[in-house]
Amino acid sequence: MSKDQVIGALLLAAGVLGILVYAYLVFLTDYALLVLKLTGFVAVGGVLAILAWIGYTLATTPPPKPIEDIEREIEQELKKEEKSETSTSQ
Repeated sequence: MSKDQVIGALLLAAGVLGILVYAYLVFLTDYALLVLKLTGFVAVGGVLAILAWIGYTLATTPPPKPIEDIEREIEQELKKEEKSETSTSQ
């Protein structure tokens, strides 16, 4: 059995155990309402945290250069290379 298969088997076992514990907490204990509230809070909080992270990234990332500027820079570099090749070959 490879290392990846062992990790996969452990993840499978942890997932099934997690489902069983969650089902027990929701259906067979007096903590069902608390468990459901926590689950909802974590799910909504996680989605909103991802949304906030995307917003932060968009707000703090500088806009890209216009394509015309990039093309102009590439043309200038090519001209410099052509000049240096011509001067070294002579």
